[in-house]
Amino acid sequence: MDVLAGIVREALIVAAVLCFPVLAVATAVGTLVAVVQAATQIQEQTLALLPKMIAVGATIALFGTFALDACARLFERTIAALPAIAHGAP
Repeated sequence: MDVLAGIVREALIVAAVLCFPVLAVATAVGTLVAVVQAATQIQEQTLALLPKMIAVGATIALFGTFALDACARLFERTIAALPAIAHGAP
């Protein structure tokens, strides 16, 4: 059961590490757009959405190889741990 708990813990950590850059960029761009909209008193929803979409897309494009590598390593470890999980080894 410790092997399975370790795999689940590692999967949660990988998910958090992969989500953080995208969420940080979306939050920063959203805050910046909100400040600009408040300063100019332009309250158009498309002006808030488009910069965030572009920034998130660019972030995913930049961190895509890192994310794919992290997921591949997690998959390899999970496959290697399957016999221990199936036999219930400690």
